[in-house]
Amino acid sequence: MVRKQKTDDRDALHILDLLIQNRFPRIWVPSAAERDVRQLVRHRHKLVRLRTSVMNQLHALAMGQGLCLRKKLWTTVGRQKLESLQLDPWASLRRRELLGLVDQLDPSIQQLDCAVISEAESRPAAVCLMQQAGVGPVTALAFVLTVGPVSRFANSKKLVSYLGLNPSEESSGGRQRLGAISKQGNTMMRCLLVEAAQTAARLDPELRRDYQRLKFRRGHSALAKVAMARKLAVRLYWKLREAAQPAPLARMQGSPASLVVGESLSSY
Repeated sequence: MVRKQKTDDRDALHILDLLIQNRFPRIWVPSAAERDVRQLVRHRHKLVRLRTSVMNQLHALAMGQGLCLRKKLWTTVGRQKLESLQLDPWASLRRRELLGLVDQLDPSIQQLDCAVISEAESRPAAVCLMQQAGVGPVTALAFVLTVGPVSRFANSKKLVSYLGLNPSEESSGGRQRLGAISKQGNTMMRCLLVEAAQTAARLDPELRRDYQRLKFRRGHSALAKVAMARKLAVRLYWKLREAAQPAPLARMQGSPASLVVGESLSSY
């Protein structure tokens, strides 16, 4: 108890010293407008997950009747085949209500998609991130709103840790062993990065090679997907860092590329 009290006193003195020297780390607090846009992205994410769950139930219902169309089940012809299946009364009721949920969710999600696109296109940082293959308006906007000013992170490792994509460490006996990711941070952002990374791995040759190599070496696609999400987060971090750098001054034609030794800026 005495040792714990001494430790707490030492920590309190250290914090007080940082405050006096004005070196205490500042906590970034998003504005009210940014918090409201976060609600937009979160609401859209929840509705999409709900629709996916409903569609999976309908897919399982169809497969139970021998109708396995995969993604084609959601085409016009596929839906007609699903609705024409001969089912028992309670199964038929379940099919009808699940299809009704899909019909209700689709217009709401489309409206939210339009709002997300508009918000993303109005933010230069999000537009910059959308230049990366596999990153759309939803992921770009969510990343910008989650990360905030990129200057908060001294390097990409700190950002990866903030997002919970860093591997946990289990060390003993002088041996270091890396385990599963820490999952400390925004769960929605990690899900979006994993989804975007799968698309990026199909479109980006470098990421595709890394994904195939990790999948072959580890024998587990889930681990490779998380690794690609981490690589994608690092790429997005550096895109924001580069975009935040001030543009170099344009050099007038005929002016020297560098200063002459012994001369100062005032001489030009």
